[in-house]
Amino acid sequence: MQVLKFGGTSVANADNIAKVVKVVEQTLQKGPAVVVVSALGGVTDLLLGAASLAAAGDESFREKLLLVEQRHLDTVKQLMPVDRQSAQLSLVKKACNEIEDICNGIYLLRELTARSRDRIASYGEWLSSQLIAARFNSGGTPAVWKDARELIRTNSAFTAAEVDYTITNRQIREYFAAADARLTILPGFIASDAQGITTTLGRGGSDFTAAILAGALEASVLEIWTDVSGMMTADPRLASNARIIPRISYQEAMELSHFGAKVIYPPTIQPVMGKAIPVWIKNTFAPGDQGTLIESASPKDGDIVRGITSINHITLLSLEGSGMIGIPGFSKRLFEALSAEKINVILITQGSSEHSICVGIDSASALRAKAAVDQAFANEIALQKVEPLHTEADLSIVALVGENMKSHPGISGRMFSALGRNGINVRAIAQGSSEKNISAVIATRDVRKAINVLHEEFFETSYKQVNLFITGTGNVGAKLVSQLEQQLTFLQEQLHLQVNVAGISNSRKMLIQEEGINLADWKTALDGGEKADLDQFVQEIISRNLRNSIFVDVTASDRVASVYADLLQKSVHVVACNKVAAASAFSNYRRLKDLAREYNCHFLFETNVGAALPIIATLNDLVSSGDKINRMLAVLSGTLNFVFNHYDGSRPFAEVVRQAQAEGYTEPDPRLDLSGTDVMRKIMILAREAGHQMEMEDITNHSFMPSSCMQGSVEDFYAAMAKEEAHFKQLLDKAVAAGCKLKFVASFENGKASVGLQHIDPQHDLYHLYGKDNVVLFYTNRYKEQPMVVKGAGAGAEVTASGVFADIIRASRK
Repeated sequence: MQVLKFGGTSVANADNIAKVVKVVEQTLQKGPAVVVVSALGGVTDLLLGAASLAAAGDESFREKLLLVEQRHLDTVKQLMPVDRQSAQLSLVKKACNEIEDICNGIYLLRELTARSRDRIASYGEWLSSQLIAARFNSGGTPAVWKDARELIRTNSAFTAAEVDYTITNRQIREYFAAADARLTILPGFIASDAQGITTTLGRGGSDFTAAILAGALEASVLEIWTDVSGMMTADPRLASNARIIPRISYQEAMELSHFGAKVIYPPTIQPVMGKAIPVWIKNTFAPGDQGTLIESASPKDGDIVRGITSINHITLLSLEGSGMIGIPGFSKRLFEALSAEKINVILITQGSSEHSICVGIDSASALRAKAAVDQAFANEIALQKVEPLHTEADLSIVALVGENMKSHPGISGRMFSALGRNGINVRAIAQGSSEKNISAVIATRDVRKAINVLHEEFFETSYKQVNLFITGTGNVGAKLVSQLEQQLTFLQEQLHLQVNVAGISNSRKMLIQEEGINLADWKTALDGGEKADLDQFVQEIISRNLRNSIFVDVTASDRVASVYADLLQKSVHVVACNKVAAASAFSNYRRLKDLAREYNCHFLFETNVGAALPIIATLNDLVSSGDKINRMLAVLSGTLNFVFNHYDGSRPFAEVVRQAQAEGYTEPDPRLDLSGTDVMRKIMILAREAGHQMEMEDITNHSFMPSSCMQGSVEDFYAAMAKEEAHFKQLLDKAVAAGCKLKFVASFENGKASVGLQHIDPQHDLYHLYGKDNVVLFYTNRYKEQPMVVKGAGAGAEVTASGVFADIIRASRK
């Protein structure tokens, strides 16, 4: 015997029922079958909604009942030929009249009992199964309809009745032993007590009906037909990359279903598990898909974790107090108080100190739980031996499930490390000794992020998704987006990184698209975005709470730099081309570095010094490996190097500076470069990264710029330089006369830093610098005589963007 169950979406309308008929007819070719069906999709909610309205004295319950009647009448007309409709239309009318009579009684009494709820709800399955049986018969496939209430005996716990398996199994076996039908149709969800009064089996009751029948008949297979192609590694509404689980054990399926997986419900497994009856989860709308096979043993297919699931609406109850230590019975009294209120405990955890015990319950029961527990411990609370029960709401449970976890050490470590890297705080942890389940209580707002992070950690070996939020779309920002677009395929195929640009902002507009902005048309999309608001942009990043988020600052804005702390505290990585933060007061620089360490994220600013040159990375590697920086000698301004490499006296100094600005080598205000301020920032950042506390005022600046050039606007600056051409020519002539080149050099030694224009002779390490090159010489304990040298292009939008890109990759690998 084969047992098949079809859910509400599978029988929601005539078209769907036609698909069910096709599946069943193919099944009958292999042998006789029992088919259990749910109510037409949405009908149970309509029935119970009508009953609730009636109990509230709201006459609109009749409108809902009319919808129920019309749904079934329309289904009959679409399902069967006209000459076969009469009996079924009459059946629907008669049933709907009965439902209305019951609701009228509820309306008059203003009372809806659990027994009445069961009676009302039972009509959904009763009607659908009658119509589907008639459809088979009218289509030439003989089918017998059987009322499940005549076979399944329960107690009288209405809305969640418990099955009497002894009587139920006997009645099922006796009926089918005497029957010779190849196809039997039964309503799911409904049963009856010893008095023949209608009961229901609770949530997932139709699945349960099918499992009871399969167990009693020792069926060859139980098939649960639904609207998805099997159980999945995670809820696809939360994790877009969730995939079908091909095979799973009974125990794993029960764990997943208990912790929120909606495809199958825990009671469904119990009747078939002892008989080792295989259970298939199949898709009515894609019957060719393999589906999921639930069987006795967990497959040894290399998957350590079988699935990830979650339960929302959790409240943690914490009972704490010094009076609990070493005193037996506190846990017993806690659970007795909760049991007396019929409050189900979902999760339990207790520290070995016995100072506290923590349980998780459904949030709907939280107020009753607090009142009951505080009453139970009223004496201890009065004596201050125990604190009043502490409740914490807006929580959820996420759980890893898999039988193979018990033979693999380090799974918990990977789980909590992945959560920690993404700033997800774990409030409580529970793990059974069987190691089939590792559960963590987290804030509900973090559930989507947690599910995706864990799914990525345990299932997505193909790639890791990172979500970028870029602010600044000038020369460097635009080049960065272009480079990202060019490398998307390479990053996914070679580095297993899926880079998703989820937000872009500039000073005028901002755009956030969680699913990813089309980089081929980002400028048009941004132009159509909202008016720029930095605070709102940052709040969107925080509230969306996407996994592996990286904030990329490609501006020179003090205001943008001021939001880094807020982002780091939410475990959002910060990649800064902007020098403001790293060159701000040492206390702020230190705070940002500490926040990144505390919240397990990156604060990276490689391009603050030398554009894409690995200067800061090299310095960090030297320090991390135990070396000590004794001296640094550097040319750190690509702008000034370009200017002095091109200034030969044949054209004015101001004209060369204009060329540097036009080619994108200068800051928006070139005076920051020519005054030495930018170089001071850079040597200060290097000194700080080498472990020294330094402020801008600690650096000596031997400026070569006349004071007249540093006044007014940028255009005033150029006009003043033109007037001071003799000064610049004199500087050049002196250097040429000495056989030297002019270089603006930054130096650090013995904790002191200075910057200034120097004559560099041909034997000097800094002499052979051309164009926009930068160079840094690190003299360390290991590199005493011959320094470690980092040299290359140190300015330009293209190379700077590539340096930011490299920092993004570093942050992605955290």
